[in-house]
Amino acid sequence: MSEVHAVRRGLLRDRCAAAGSAAALVSRPANVRYLAGGAPPGAVLLLGPGEDVLLCPRAPTGEPTHGRPDEALRIDLLPVPDGDPVVAAAGLAASAGADSLAVEEHDLTVARHRAMGKAAPRLRLADLGFTVEQQRIVKDEAEIGCLRIAAEITDQALGELLESILVGRTERHLALELERRLVDHGADGPAFATSVATGPNSGQGRHRPSDRRVEEGDFLSVRLGASYHGYRCEIGRTFVIGTAPAEWQIELYDLVFAAQRAGREALAPGAAYRDVDRAARHPLESAGHGEGLQPRTGHGVGLEIEEDPQLAPTAMGKLDACVPVTVEPGVHLPGRGGVRIDDTLVVRPEADGGPELLTMTTKELLAL
Repeated sequence: MSEVHAVRRGLLRDRCAAAGSAAALVSRPANVRYLAGGAPPGAVLLLGPGEDVLLCPRAPTGEPTHGRPDEALRIDLLPVPDGDPVVAAAGLAASAGADSLAVEEHDLTVARHRAMGKAAPRLRLADLGFTVEQQRIVKDEAEIGCLRIAAEITDQALGELLESILVGRTERHLALELERRLVDHGADGPAFATSVATGPNSGQGRHRPSDRRVEEGDFLSVRLGASYHGYRCEIGRTFVIGTAPAEWQIELYDLVFAAQRAGREALAPGAAYRDVDRAARHPLESAGHGEGLQPRTGHGVGLEIEEDPQLAPTAMGKLDACVPVTVEPGVHLPGRGGVRIDDTLVVRPEADGGPELLTMTTKELLAL
């Protein structure tokens, strides 16, 4: 992977040079990992002038959650562990002859930005903006391979839970068990905090697992994902517990299923972000559920669980091939229950079979 990371750094260096910056400082952890292979806690990456350097408060341990830095990359340890690597990087860039340094202002506090200016007063600080985040949107096949494994792990964990006895267990216990199963099957850890919502709690759009126990007739709404080599996927499913679904549950589920299918089918290279959102949102609005819908239908995934692109009504831009996204419409009826169906897919052209579904757990309305 050393060559891959070197190519990524080279692309960023070229973009910075075109914008008039001789060097760039990357501090957002996911961006550091993308360019350096690993992001030890507190590490920042200095690109040029001359040699690229990963500045670390402490020696990298190679833990899976942080990744393993590119062996070809120079690593500098700060002489004082509690020193600030961004300040050290500014001084290093200035001493190497740089007159300007592009920084991720959206990741830096005002205090750190000022400290950099004091450490290297002759160094002009420019805003790198979201250049690295934009570079990360289209994934290579190695990245997609990691996402595919993360999805397989997630499907395994969820499938095993569905085979167990659920009635009488608490939401909190089920969430903890799912996260344990993710690790047991090879995940670095959960991609985000697992959500389990039962009965009326499934009628809340954002619910944290509570001590409510699963009861017969409940909707059980689960949302989870694995992180594998830093790459994060997401799945959401809704089931009925212990009995045949009620008529209103079937109708609500079928409606959300149709919306989710429409969103998935709209995924194609060149499709506008807002058009994908509209495809999934329209059936729900037509059925009278427009007011309580989430502000977006989906989003990109990768080294972070929520990345660009955003599949939302006002989002600007069009999809490219090899962009992994979620499609996750839902309808939540406060005090009664709700349905959410969530998949991770990779945008592919029609000639390659259309969107690649990574999360394979059945979307039937099962009675568990």
